[in-house]
Amino acid sequence: MASPAKENGVPPTLKKDGQLAEQFDIEPQATHDELGPTLAKEHSDYLLIRHGTLDLAPIPSASDADPYNWPTWKKIANLVLVAFHACMSTFTAAAIIPAYGHIAEEFHITIPKASYLTSLQIAILGGAPLFWKPLSSRFGRRPIFLLSLICSLVGNVGCAKSPSYGTMGLCRAITAFFISPAIAIGSAVVTETFFTKERARYMGMWTMMITLGIPVAALLFGFVAHRVGYRWIYWVLAIANGVQFILYLFLGPETLYLRTNPGPQDSTSTFKREYISFRRIDPKPFSVRDFLGPLKLAKYPSVTIPACAYSMIFLFGSVMASVEVPTLFIPKFDFNPEQLGLQFLGLIIGSIIGEQLGGALSDYWMNRRARQKGARPDPEYRLWLSYFGYVLAIVGVIVFLVRTEQAPQHKWNVTPIIGVGIAACGNQLVTTVLITYAVDCCQEQSANVGVYITLVRQIWGFIGPFWFPAMFEDVGIAASSGVTSALMVGVAVIPTILLQWQGAKWRPQPG
Repeated sequence: MASPAKENGVPPTLKKDGQLAEQFDIEPQATHDELGPTLAKEHSDYLLIRHGTLDLAPIPSASDADPYNWPTWKKIANLVLVAFHACMSTFTAAAIIPAYGHIAEEFHITIPKASYLTSLQIAILGGAPLFWKPLSSRFGRRPIFLLSLICSLVGNVGCAKSPSYGTMGLCRAITAFFISPAIAIGSAVVTETFFTKERARYMGMWTMMITLGIPVAALLFGFVAHRVGYRWIYWVLAIANGVQFILYLFLGPETLYLRTNPGPQDSTSTFKREYISFRRIDPKPFSVRDFLGPLKLAKYPSVTIPACAYSMIFLFGSVMASVEVPTLFIPKFDFNPEQLGLQFLGLIIGSIIGEQLGGALSDYWMNRRARQKGARPDPEYRLWLSYFGYVLAIVGVIVFLVRTEQAPQHKWNVTPIIGVGIAACGNQLVTTVLITYAVDCCQEQSANVGVYITLVRQIWGFIGPFWFPAMFEDVGIAASSGVTSALMVGVAVIPTILLQWQGAKWRPQPG
């Protein structure tokens, strides 16, 4: 929108916000006087011109450099890059799932041992963000993302050229360490660019890409492994890292903006600050607390309960279905990598459907309640949607395990994959709702929230593949659904009920 005409180089000072709104065809929702003395007249005028309303949470600064004031296309373009970067974290970990058989044959190991190449990356993806988060909070998100992609590219080339199982494991570890930043601090990017009322929708885009990385990689690289050899999986990943790096250079501006002390940032042009300048943004010195800060969130039930509940649902609704499909389906149905990859369509379709319920519906749910009450509802009101996700995840896992055992040998049917799709739908709904809830409770520590939840999720995801085969062997595949259901109810459903009851008391106080 064009700025108002200037007289002698100075924007006109209007007597009433209503006049300003009328001139620019804006519907005023609050006047400067109604907001009180904390918001300057020039500040409120700027926000009315920029956003058409003063009903904003949080209130941005009166600067074009503030990411809250960016045009929508710029916010979304940047978020797409960050979300895809997060996707590449799980995408890289899951890329070799269809090739477990080929890797086992080449290195003379068992299929479960080949799966450890994925488990290794799952573990590192959980711990590495503890290192990256403090760096990104001082030097910005953009330089960390660029460094991440260059080093990941090198790691994937190393995997492609690895002569042994051990060397490949080392290169996979290096790749996981460097590709990991966006999987955790993406929540901070969403918080830094989007207002509270629209946050669930865009947080859902980021979380959905994390979830989709696993099945999409398995689907696509099943064809690659079967037709041109599994080594090409690593070359494709390296090429993707290079393309991401180039796109970040042009479409990935810096989102870290210190509103409490914007002076030094405003000394340079907005373009230079966002794209060219690579310098320290926050002068605060490093301390051990910065690297261990996310762990302090463990004392808050409003963060720890969602982290544990989401991680348990993710473990069974995503990790188990992904890692164990090769273990269960290869000996039962004699699948090749291409056929194996096609089984992940259930995860993809279910996750996409689940995001429609967890993202846009979640925002609608909260905004509708806000209109009814005349004020934003407590964050706990969002948790009502999580129960639908829990039910879908539990039912889906039961269908997957029971129908897999009941399927005749060498006679595949689609019902186990339908169960996987139902579980994936529930998992994605739970993912968006619980992560958004945790961020709403700790907006000032959104980056720490992302790192902490990622750590909890990845630890559980790493441990799972080691005990899943033993559970199937000792308990039985179908009977294992009783174990999974009990864990999901005990770790996710019941604690969420307690959180909804006592969450207002347990939430950390700002400041």
